[in-house]
Amino acid sequence: MRNVHLLGVSALALAIASPALAQSQSSNDNSIAEIVVTATKREQTLQDVPISVAVTGQQTIERAQVRDLIDLQSVVPSLKVSQFNATGQTNFVIRGFGNGNGNDGIESSVGVFIDGVYRSRSAAALDDLPEVERIEVLRGPQSTLFGKNVSAGAISIVTKKPQYEFGGKIEGTYGNFNAQQLKGTITGPLSDTVAVRVSGSYNKRDGLFTNLTTGNDVNNRNRWSIRGDLLVEPTDKLSMRFIADYNEITERCCGVSSIFNGPATLAIGGVLRKPISDTTKVFDRNVIFNTDPENDLSGRGVSGQLDYDLGFAKLTSITAYRNQKNASFQDIDFTGADISNNRTANEIKTFTQEIRLASNSEGPFNWLVGGFFQDESLDTGRTVSYGTDIRAYADVLSGAVPATLLGALPPTLRPALTGRSNLYAIEFLQSLVTPSIRPGATYFQAGQGIDDYYKMDQRSVSLFSQFDYEVTENLTLTGGLAYLKDTKKAKSFVTLNDPFSSLNLAAVPQFTALGLPGNIYSALGALQFFYGNTTNHGPVNYPNANESGQLKGDKITYALRAAYDFGAINAYVSYSTGWKAGAYNLSSDSRPPNANGVGRSANPEDVDVLEAGMKANFPGGYANVAVFQQSIKGFQSNAFTGLGYSLVNAGEESVRGFEVDSAWRPTGWLNLTAAVTYLDPKYDSFKGAACVNYDTVRCPVDPTTGRRPNFRDLTGDAPAGIPKWTFSTSATVNHDFGDYQAYARVEYDYTSKTQLTETTPPNLSTYGQNVVNASVGLTNTAKELEVMLWARNLTKDDGLISTFPTVAQDGSYSGYPNAPRTYGVTVRKSF
Repeated sequence: MRNVHLLGVSALALAIASPALAQSQSSNDNSIAEIVVTATKREQTLQDVPISVAVTGQQTIERAQVRDLIDLQSVVPSLKVSQFNATGQTNFVIRGFGNGNGNDGIESSVGVFIDGVYRSRSAAALDDLPEVERIEVLRGPQSTLFGKNVSAGAISIVTKKPQYEFGGKIEGTYGNFNAQQLKGTITGPLSDTVAVRVSGSYNKRDGLFTNLTTGNDVNNRNRWSIRGDLLVEPTDKLSMRFIADYNEITERCCGVSSIFNGPATLAIGGVLRKPISDTTKVFDRNVIFNTDPENDLSGRGVSGQLDYDLGFAKLTSITAYRNQKNASFQDIDFTGADISNNRTANEIKTFTQEIRLASNSEGPFNWLVGGFFQDESLDTGRTVSYGTDIRAYADVLSGAVPATLLGALPPTLRPALTGRSNLYAIEFLQSLVTPSIRPGATYFQAGQGIDDYYKMDQRSVSLFSQFDYEVTENLTLTGGLAYLKDTKKAKSFVTLNDPFSSLNLAAVPQFTALGLPGNIYSALGALQFFYGNTTNHGPVNYPNANESGQLKGDKITYALRAAYDFGAINAYVSYSTGWKAGAYNLSSDSRPPNANGVGRSANPEDVDVLEAGMKANFPGGYANVAVFQQSIKGFQSNAFTGLGYSLVNAGEESVRGFEVDSAWRPTGWLNLTAAVTYLDPKYDSFKGAACVNYDTVRCPVDPTTGRRPNFRDLTGDAPAGIPKWTFSTSATVNHDFGDYQAYARVEYDYTSKTQLTETTPPNLSTYGQNVVNASVGLTNTAKELEVMLWARNLTKDDGLISTFPTVAQDGSYSGYPNAPRTYGVTVRKSF
């Protein structure tokens, strides 16, 4: 295929700051080097890839202080990465589409691949990969090239291979909050045909938040990793690469601040006299937990890649196995009272196998065919247990016994209930008929709660292909076809240990025996935190006689593209489809089919995107434009409602928008970039959105039960969490003098204000960002020694990452503040 001498969309960061560029160009040269990527599963220059792909190189990662995947969004405007209630709970969104956070039954719509190996969950971070060569972010469906869960896009992380020349790098960082990071890599030959690389990292930092209750810090860093990489090339046709890695994370995460204290939270502070957050000081980054959170993660994996040149084609096989464990403990009422705690754990064992064959033809026709297999076993669950203050809290929420009830009771019973709570009255009246029920000691006791555990086995198979035909020297047509099949088998092991949630308040037999209306306390239904909205007031585990516990689905997806080289301008138009399999709701909001509440599962997602792009080059720079219309039918909405996850399908969600990226090197010592993304999202149809407290029109409270409807209609509304505008720009100045090179880099990231989540009022959850990052450094090129001073969020921009209804405190809301300003010094030595 003829090189068109044009960079793909968003190649900016690598184009201006790649290692190859820094080594090959002086301050008198304003040209830009070619870049090789594997976005289409074969090595091509980015000029030959007419798709929307962003590439970030090693030097940009280092100078922009991109420490993990969360930081990556600062250099890729259309990518959003958020961390929520635990270290392992990270969500990836591309062009406004993405899900999978918090609920292990849902996989992300954005696939993450490290050296070609699919990571089914998001616990991996760049800290575990000290020597990254580049990161490719592919926007839009990629099903015809990747075997699994890429309906919204893919993130491909490529690490440096072992080298046959001895060398390495060691890097140390010290910063505010007592940040200490040490990472290094060493590589060299074991023989003429065998090379090895060993890498490791250690990352420790004090917390960005302070728990005012315990005095300890929260949102700290304490993680380490080690990685071995062996390259064997016995002949010029055969290459084998074997990788093994292990990492551990032990941290106190995550910082949560109250952004609005409703009546329930105010009662904790006023009546119970327990500490609560000051909502006027959200960005003081102080938290109020009666216990510190705990997070323990570990991951280990092995992979092997074989590449063999058959002459007519190149055969590639990638085999991998990974075991990921995650355990956490958190005070989920986020106050100084001991009301409720959540202990979660999961273990995920994943085996994947990919095999593909790519043609080596020099002619007009090129092709790639392949297959992917995944076998995964998942054990996950949580235990929510009430604390020592739960009874006092429930008494306050239930309210005092009203005069109307006292008047309806026999005179001999009135003194016992005067001044008592409605909750106590229930127990007292029941105890008259059922002596085992003890007033003040039956409902809402410490240790009660729910054991919410699940197991899921999954098998996925896909066959994928892509074909390129060069009709003329300038016109290339591309077609892709994929077949995807997915099977999930799930089991639930849920035990409800909360007797009040099990109580049918609409028909308490003891009340009837006393001559009182059976539903006299139905308004206390809001205190039934689990299964209050089901007829049986308890879990129905599966598989059972009516539920197989299985989800099966398959789909054929395709992609069509035409690219034309006009010389200085390259244009393309494409249409592609994607698919993500159905998902299980592995949370206590799961309900049997046709029962009240949210269903067991969500149907698959079907994606289609129409895109047109134009890429132009000019002396020392590039300008690229992509315009797209993308929609997802059956979007798997996974809203956190305060106790569990509401997993439902939206009828259709769409977004139209454009991306403009540009890079300019007007002179050898100055590099400029600018990128802007515009998104106009809409729920074309969504009648099953979770009901919320603040939407009193679509979610009115039923006065007879104290409950709201389960669903509301958001059709026509704009989906939350998708900003209309994101913009990033950077400027890097370089100056050479003798054996030294000095540089200074500044970048600005802007996100327009947007409602972060649909379950929180817009006036509390509408935020944008204006973040400035900067670095300045000096490199001794002869000694390969670099010293860099850096700062992230230099101007201390404050904002929330996400918001949610506070657990078990109806009408209160909490949020995750962003990181404050961080700064430090980094020293790197290569050899």
